[in-house]
Amino acid sequence: MRFNKNNQLNWEFLKKINFGSLKSIFFTSSLLYFCIYFFYNFDQISFDINVEKNGVNLSLSFLFCIVSNYLNAYAWKYIVKWFGKEFKSNNLVPFYVLTNSLKYVPGGIWHFVERFNYIKKLSNPQIALYSSLIEPYFMLSGSLLLASLGVIFSPFYLFLILPLIFLNRKLVYIVLKRLGSLKGKLLEVLRLGSTKDQFKKRINIISFFPTRGFLFEIGMVVSKFIGFYICLNTFYTSNTLNFIFLLVIFSLSWSLGLVVPAAPGGVGVFEASILFLVGSNIPQNIILVSLIYFRVLSTSADLFLSLPFLIRKLYKRI
Repeated sequence: MRFNKNNQLNWEFLKKINFGSLKSIFFTSSLLYFCIYFFYNFDQISFDINVEKNGVNLSLSFLFCIVSNYLNAYAWKYIVKWFGKEFKSNNLVPFYVLTNSLKYVPGGIWHFVERFNYIKKLSNPQIALYSSLIEPYFMLSGSLLLASLGVIFSPFYLFLILPLIFLNRKLVYIVLKRLGSLKGKLLEVLRLGSTKDQFKKRINIISFFPTRGFLFEIGMVVSKFIGFYICLNTFYTSNTLNFIFLLVIFSLSWSLGLVVPAAPGGVGVFEASILFLVGSNIPQNIILVSLIYFRVLSTSADLFLSLPFLIRKLYKRI
């Protein structure tokens, strides 16, 4: 009885915590951390590039950012299919790519809303909701699995594979209910609840583990990392870069940017995390310039692919 009472008190305490404020504080702190680094090294930073010499590298970085968007889109397609919905056409992929820039809109949920509405017309609200909610968990599991390669540096990194354990048919409902509580704002916008019955309604998961969707998410993170790695090599010509070390740091930083909804597209959080984790292994002015160029290139890739969708939305409002 005492044990149950203590559990109840702990639960009441957790419910009183304003996690939204904590996320905002973390985002603001990360942005401030990055700005301090930037202004501290301002006199050593140069954004001048030799187009003839570096243009090819930056173009390749931009291309890998484009590829990562399509890999992400194919992952979403197979996530929807995993929930038991087969589509005759391949419209899911271009629609995902077209709506990807909406993650930068304040609120950080409007890309989910657009995809929910699209799937709901083709299938049912349950599949639309679950495929939208669980996709970030696929991305998180994939990026943390890549980060777990850091086990060669420390046994601690082995714990990063834990999210992957829950990505199966038996435990997916637990994951979805947790994501539902984290994405409360999304559920409110969609005017949907998250009761226990809803999580078992009109869903027919076709396999124990979503292999294709998961592999495409890993490919997406790897593609983004290659884009970043090329960008970094453009400004840092030293041969001392450890590829695995950078992949681990990139994956961890990208994961942190993903789980902080206050940061649109992970802006600020991703950059601050890399700066903190890299430490003195790479000169501060070099990593700062590389991060800024990579952010510009990756955001430009999102906007470039979403341009037709944004123009159509703007045209309807005029």
